[in-house]
Amino acid sequence: MATRAPEDSYTAAPFVPEGGDLDALRRAAAECRGCPLHRDATRTVFGAGAVDARVMLVGEQPGDQEDRQGKPFVGPAGKLLDRALGEAGIDPGEAYVTNAVKHFKFTRAEPRKRRIHKAPSLREMTACGPWLAAELALVEPELIVVLGATAGKALLGSSFRVTQVRGTVLEEEIHGRAERLVPTVHPSAVLRAEDREGAYQGLLSDLQVAARALS
Repeated sequence: MATRAPEDSYTAAPFVPEGGDLDALRRAAAECRGCPLHRDATRTVFGAGAVDARVMLVGEQPGDQEDRQGKPFVGPAGKLLDRALGEAGIDPGEAYVTNAVKHFKFTRAEPRKRRIHKAPSLREMTACGPWLAAELALVEPELIVVLGATAGKALLGSSFRVTQVRGTVLEEEIHGRAERLVPTVHPSAVLRAEDREGAYQGLLSDLQVAARALS
């Protein structure tokens, strides 16, 4: 009988060390085989920021640039997010940024062509959940900013709709902890919008709600 590969179980739990700090988590995540996404991605992209950050920003998954560099939010969406955070009164350097899924999921129209982002499935998000739970337990943020629908579904369940709750302060239990959350759109959605300035102002308004919640 063939042995099942670890990724067939769709859970990162066996790879998450107990009692480690963020550096230990990051090292362990680099070896994660908790779902099949690790096969095609260049590397694991773990969260980044201070362990005492007051705000945690949770996005969907790494993009092409993040996958190459191994850091979250280093591409165009990350630069736009930093600008919006600064304008809203939140120091990007004092935030912890991470993604619901730690490996880049993509498709290619042709070999050697540009890698096109593909949304992770609920099963893949659930598999990666233990990493996010471990990050939340260590950072203990005062507020979580939920960036986009996929991150919202990962944290709040499949019925989450970002358009219904964006710019509001929610109080929910997440991975066994009482959390306050402010959902908004993912900055990449702003970059794709026809009315980019209008979309940016919407993101900024939501982040201002988050800034007031932290004050």
